[in-house]
Amino acid sequence: MSQQLWMERQKAFTGPPQLTETTTTANSRKTMARRSRTKTKLFFLLISLIAFLAFVPVFAPLPSFSSHYSLSHRHRHRHQHRKVKPGSFEIDDDKFWKDGEHFRIIGGDLHYFRVLPQYWEDRLVRAKALGLNTIQTYVPWNLHEPQPGKLVFEGIADLVSFLKLCHKLDMLVMLRPGPYICGEWDFGGFPAWLLAIEPPLKLRSSDSAYLRLVDNWWGILLPKVTPFLYNNGGPIIMVQIENEFGSYGDDKAYLHHLVELARGHLGDEIILYTTDGGDRENLEKGTIRGDAVFSTVDFTTGSNPWPIFKLQKEFNAPGKSPPLCSEFYTGWLTHWGEKNAKTDADFTASALKQILSRNGSAVLYMVHGGTNFGFYNGANTGVDESDYKSDITSYDYDAPISESGDVENAKFNALRRVIGLHTAASLPSVPSNNGKMGYGPIQLQKTAFLFDLLDNINPADVVESENPLSMESVGQMFGFLLYISEYTPKDDKSVLLIPEVHDRAQVFTLCHSKENSRRPTHVGSIDRLSSKTLGLPNAKCASNISLFVLVENQGRVNYGPYIFDKKGILSSVFLDGRILHGWKMIPIPFHNLNEVPKINAIIQVALSRSITVSTQTGLKDKSGNVSEVPAFFTGHFFIENADQIQDTFISFSGWGKGIAVVNDFNIGRYWPSFGPQCNLYVPAPILRHGENVLVILELDYPSPELVIHSVDHPDFTCGSSKSSTIGAHLAQGWQTDQQNGAAWAEVSFRRLSMRNT
Repeated sequence: MSQQLWMERQKAFTGPPQLTETTTTANSRKTMARRSRTKTKLFFLLISLIAFLAFVPVFAPLPSFSSHYSLSHRHRHRHQHRKVKPGSFEIDDDKFWKDGEHFRIIGGDLHYFRVLPQYWEDRLVRAKALGLNTIQTYVPWNLHEPQPGKLVFEGIADLVSFLKLCHKLDMLVMLRPGPYICGEWDFGGFPAWLLAIEPPLKLRSSDSAYLRLVDNWWGILLPKVTPFLYNNGGPIIMVQIENEFGSYGDDKAYLHHLVELARGHLGDEIILYTTDGGDRENLEKGTIRGDAVFSTVDFTTGSNPWPIFKLQKEFNAPGKSPPLCSEFYTGWLTHWGEKNAKTDADFTASALKQILSRNGSAVLYMVHGGTNFGFYNGANTGVDESDYKSDITSYDYDAPISESGDVENAKFNALRRVIGLHTAASLPSVPSNNGKMGYGPIQLQKTAFLFDLLDNINPADVVESENPLSMESVGQMFGFLLYISEYTPKDDKSVLLIPEVHDRAQVFTLCHSKENSRRPTHVGSIDRLSSKTLGLPNAKCASNISLFVLVENQGRVNYGPYIFDKKGILSSVFLDGRILHGWKMIPIPFHNLNEVPKINAIIQVALSRSITVSTQTGLKDKSGNVSEVPAFFTGHFFIENADQIQDTFISFSGWGKGIAVVNDFNIGRYWPSFGPQCNLYVPAPILRHGENVLVILELDYPSPELVIHSVDHPDFTCGSSKSSTIGAHLAQGWQTDQQNGAAWAEVSFRRLSMRNT
């Protein structure tokens, strides 16, 4: 209470204080000087004095100061009993407490495995400039153990260095070690070799065979991160158990096993948490009641967050439920064949404001998406397994920090304004965008047909079987597998049927007895989205005809009931209604991300061919036309000065479908004929002063000019992409689904296999 207000209250009750004090003093003096006054006067004086003394405690300022003292004392008393010690991160009174002080998480997902290590600090600094204090990241098992017992924790998989960098920049970490992560990452982060184990594992369950492998993996991973827990002086404040399990199953024994395993390695002080969609069904299935595990929620951008946070409290112990949206969606994923997903900046910022304005916490998914380098992109399915949609190479996600690190955009600015309004400290300055460089046209030369390189395959790697085997069964986890068989020709046209192929099969035939027949002829394609039959042309061949089926793994399903997504030919192959037996399977060994050795053998062979054909116009088929047989093309571009090495984009407009390698680094898949992505991002650390080498494997048809371009910008306008509904849904806050009360299991906003309209 202010002194002025107190004076006004005193005046209203007692009159001017000066008058009261003067009258009292005068009466006292008269009493002492005139002891001979009558008893009546003394009696009235005593009565007046008693009345005055009784009146003062009621209207004096002491009660106001007393109340203030009482509140502050209770506040101090509560914190004195928190047993606060340095390095403590706790949940109490429905709040987060960091070292005894109330703390709000304003975080963002940034996945170290989607960003080159040379750019980790750059991206973290930009996240900090946005106003974030916490980074959330998955740990993909398949990146760190690509083969059983072969562990990788270096390069882009150097998790320890990433955690050290977060700590250096004073960024806290929420770690999501799986073992299943989803994340639009191949097989949800599971190693593909799990699919080759017999009898088949029951993933994401309390199946003992599966749990033994999880125990072994976490027994390697968790001791590596234990020194980086907050209570050990590191940045990790929370560790997630599984990921959105309520959208998948309800095996509580499995979740309890993971909790016990985590506690055994990490101790009792670290906060364990789950993330589930914000409806009752998912929370019932995916959470662990009590205070052993903190239950967080995610929900559609545009939903009213506070009824969901109220529901969240039901699944946490009393006082243990600070409102946290652990995945606040800044954008969305994009599949090949869709329009690039975009969301409105102001709408996204307004939705975040609803959370922060009432002291809620949020983690932006994504703050920076990055890139699905190599073959690690995931995929989704729709109503059934055949409704398959693979993710594009870019994981830009329409995040506030773009794929190439740009922050000069409306979404970054809008989110930063909202965060700045709800952060006590001033935000760091915003770095400028990194420089981009277009190095101009790159003339390519066809250096080898894929089939011409088969002689370089190690015969020991060729697998023979009566029936086709999956990729995983022959040890080819990513890329391509070539199936070879033969059949006897007939006068009429033959019909080939492959009931189940994952994901895309290109079919070729070869008649060895024909003159000048050196390589197979393309017949057509079969994939899991289209008809499974293909007519084989009538061939006048004196010998058996060889059948070649080149199958591409376009990315394993990472979410939903169909994650058991083996690749290759998964059924018998029928020719004119009869099963075709006798198969050879030849792995095509393209390197994936971060594999050792760094030099890819088949790429090197393709490069060596460029020496022998360098004086030619390029390889052509026998008719002299551009061939549809898969072939390698090689080009060179030069960077004259070291200070000209900057990020660039390779534009594949006019080309068909394939993969691209720059300086032995697999920058990912291109498919501009299907869209929407035209250009692949090439970070500057991949480039070098002087000569740079680009090698592509074109599967369908090259551009007739055999030219591609290095440009300084992304482009998502290729193909005849169908309209993706996600932008409109996000902008409207999925109002229809909310009005209809659609269950999260059906909406599956976070990992929804978006259906196009």
